Amino acid sequence: MGYVPIKGGKAAIEAAEELVRYFRLRGGSAPLEVKQIRDQMRLAVDQVMGEGSLYAPFHAALALKQAEGDTIEASFLLRAYRSTLPRIGYSLVADTREMAVIRRISAAFKDIPGGQILGPTRDYSLRLLDFQLVEENPTHIKEFLREFASKAGRGEDDGKEEVLPSFPKVVDMLRAEGLLETPNKTEEAEEIIDITRQPLTFPAPRAARMQAMARGETGGLMALAYSSMRGYGNIHPTLGELRVGYVPLRVHHRTRPDEVVTVGRVLVTEAEVIARMDAGEDGIPRFTLGYGLCFGHNEIKAISMAVLDRTMRTGSKEAPAEDEEFVLYHIDGIEASGFTAHWKLPHYVTFQSVLDRLRRAQQVGRKEEGSQ
Repeated sequence: MGYVPIKGGKAAIEAAEELVRYFRLRGGSAPLEVKQIRDQMRLAVDQVMGEGSLYAPFHAALALKQAEGDTIEASFLLRAYRSTLPRIGYSLVADTREMAVIRRISAAFKDIPGGQILGPTRDYSLRLLDFQLVEENPTHIKEFLREFASKAGRGEDDGKEEVLPSFPKVVDMLRAEGLLETPNKTEEAEEIIDITRQPLTFPAPRAARMQAMARGETGGLMALAYSSMRGYGNIHPTLGELRVGYVPLRVHHRTRPDEVVTVGRVLVTEAEVIARMDAGEDGIPRFTLGYGLCFGHNEIKAISMAVLDRTMRTGSKEAPAEDEEFVLYHIDGIEASGFTAHWKLPHYVTFQSVLDRLRRAQQVGRKEEGSQ
């Protein structure tokens, strides 16, 4: 068996790439502006930022336009762009108690300090197509924004940044009563590795697991978390708190290292799930906690992360969601899509080898059948 050399194809590939552009534009509609995608497809932009592992709304929107709405392809483009950027430093650890909250709910308690804030959500909307959107135009948008600003008691565009509230965490109430496990000192003392610079090894430290999940594909995370919710595992979580908001991004000053500077803010979604009771080192049972945090507004991803964070800490591998190697090797959408897509590449030689073996096996089988 020898390798079959493959030559040519350059013109066909160039024509295929030109066809991609043609199929995107052949409808003759006005070209989408990147700003429109960033503003009006915000959840897709947030998903791409998370899976592309780069907080850059403009570039995520551009990637979505280039990928014609394919979020995995857009994430791939964004992560590739990320790899070209210089690393100028690391931010300081953010305390999400400082989060400027736009949405905050708890399924564990009805009354929580500061109250529940529904914020922007479709949780209570009927899943019916809104045909009014077909006729939406700039006049409608301007009128809606004016009415909304009036209800909110502020000018239509007063240029002032809205002041958002911050709240203590719901799980802190349980922790104050001694009903929730205390943070694992061993995990806190672990060196935080950077999985973009160091290979993932097992058993993986929790920081590596959280990083891998933070850039994992939303659907992949949800599928594995869902398997645990349906009984393939022994975790029955309750959503202690889900919050969406902005956390400050702080770094050390480059020339005055003792000085901390706030350079911006990042929209994140955070989920904390309360799970089954375990006896601690002192033998006293307490609730355990699963944690998830991701870029942008992506509640399904944050909840799935929190569930999987808890399942991977069970210490057993009886269910797929409890096996950290299984979980972490199958949640990266870019790696998974790349391997899936590679089946489209020529496999002429390997398939010829399989054909040769099948023909030889059939010949042997027929010969043995004839000799009986």
